Amino acid sequence: MKIYIGFDDTDNAKADRGTGKLARWFEGALPEGCKLWGVVRQQLLVDPRIPYTSHNSSACAVVDCEDPSLLGLLIERAVSHIERHSLPGSDPGLCVATESDHCLSNLTCFGLECATKVLAQSDALKAVDGAHLSGHGGTNDGIIGAAAGVGLTAHGWSGRFIEYGGLRRFPETVSVGELEDAGIGVISLDRDAHVVPRNDTVDTGGWLRPRLLGGKAVLPVMAKGERLWESPGKKRSRGQKEG
Repeated sequence: MKIYIGFDDTDNAKADRGTGKLARWFEGALPEGCKLWGVVRQQLLVDPRIPYTSHNSSACAVVDCEDPSLLGLLIERAVSHIERHSLPGSDPGLCVATESDHCLSNLTCFGLECATKVLAQSDALKAVDGAHLSGHGGTNDGIIGAAAGVGLTAHGWSGRFIEYGGLRRFPETVSVGELEDAGIGVISLDRDAHVVPRNDTVDTGGWLRPRLLGGKAVLPVMAKGERLWESPGKKRSRGQKEG
């Protein structure tokens, strides 16, 4: 069973880390019988009417859990994790839902709206409809992004992985086969959408961040040279937070 654990607004403007890092650290708090599948960063609407720290993104940790009875313990540990690692001046929020919760469709609609509209805490509370949603300081506005992060990640067609199969341990150049063996699909974005051979090499630029597409980790690439491909995007410059 997959469990979606959304975190939002756990940092402040002077922090050297963002919510994405807090979500990645949650792997260390997982109880026995649970395994981190991945952590996905979701981009929400950037609008002057919305108070956010840097980029208005939330993070969702996706956990594989064989024993449904562990859900309560997971929630307890997520709450303790926020209380331990969130920073002064933040407005932390937590949302937890399982893949079998009937509210996931509502949360997906809510998340899609959060990418284009300004929504309120009351909208998040209505969408969650029985799943866990809680605020842990300040205005509690983080419940909005936390709920949206769960909905978008469950939807499976937006966001980028900031953790998946040890992606940060890969070298700057890596073979397509190594990525596929780690569960990361590789697709070409060129005009003819060529198949990318397993023996070809991908230049990640030191920043390997697959996208969440069709509920899977997928790395889009463009041809860079003979049997060499490159992935889009790059790490933010120093001083900008990256989970």
